[in-house]
Amino acid sequence: MDKRVIFAVAGSGKTARIIEKLELNKRSLIITYTENNYKNLKIRIIRKFGFFPENIKLYTYFTFLYSFCYKPFLSRTLKAKGISWEIPSRYLKKDIGSLAPNYSYFMDRNRKLYSNRIAKLLEQMQIQKEVIDRLEKYVDNLFIDEIQDFGGHDFNLLKFITKSNINITFVGDFYQHTFDTSKDGNTNKNIHKEYEKYKLLFQKMGLIVDTESLKKSYRCSPDTCNFVSTKLDIYIESDKDDKTNILYVDDEEEADRIFRDNNIVKLFYQNSTKYSCYSNNWGKSKGEDHYEDVCIVLNPTTLGKYTKDKLLELNPQTKNKLYVACTRTRGNLYFISEKMYKKFKI
Repeated sequence: MDKRVIFAVAGSGKTARIIEKLELNKRSLIITYTENNYKNLKIRIIRKFGFFPENIKLYTYFTFLYSFCYKPFLSRTLKAKGISWEIPSRYLKKDIGSLAPNYSYFMDRNRKLYSNRIAKLLEQMQIQKEVIDRLEKYVDNLFIDEIQDFGGHDFNLLKFITKSNINITFVGDFYQHTFDTSKDGNTNKNIHKEYEKYKLLFQKMGLIVDTESLKKSYRCSPDTCNFVSTKLDIYIESDKDDKTNILYVDDEEEADRIFRDNNIVKLFYQNSTKYSCYSNNWGKSKGEDHYEDVCIVLNPTTLGKYTKDKLLELNPQTKNKLYVACTRTRGNLYFISEKMYKKFKI
């Protein structure tokens, strides 16, 4: 069995790598975290084959948890009515005894399972082996994308999944860790603190760690890659040789022109929907691959770091979101203070 994790950089072809490995004579299961990437994968699978093959199954992560793992084994024991995205106030104890008197740890008053504890529920009810057996029965090749966003009890579930007697490929970009599938107390709280220690976790699972296959970006220019490497200390190479511009815009007329230009996406730290323009948020733009020129709208904290050439001092979550935003561009990259666009706020 081939079991590996591929650490990629932005725009290096993570999705393309998964698509090229799909075959009509192999049963493949693909799991991804974000809706953006789910839609992108579905489009590209249909583009490759001309239709969506029956031997290929595509799930978002929580659909996989609920439909593939929970329903076949636990729906009769614990009758849930879907998934709750609410974060429960009480942390799960290491040993809570039998499930019956403690069901509130796993579901809300509407009998919906807490999303951040479904993986723990599988462990508590000791059905990980049944999940592995089901994978081996129906799947030849398992692909999990956006692996860097798996946290909490979900990361523990990955450890069990890697024991399956099937081919496994995890793909992700450590520095695009902007969201977590789940959090619950201190469970795997610090796994994303250091890149080298993070890689070691997968080595201990028995996976081949591949840092070479997808180390060059086919999307970003050498100028963009150099900016990210030097200013954010996130090393990324370009496979291109074109020349693009990286500009800080403080001229009001030029800033207004960019705001109104629907060929240039405006990426805000948050609340992009409050601006009447072609926009998105830094973190939510992850998985978007259709932008040409990109305008990064700098919130006050990031603006201060940018002007002092101290972007390295941003907290890791903010720096990762900025990395995501910067690497959406195929062309020019503009930086503009959020203050310049307050007048356009709805």
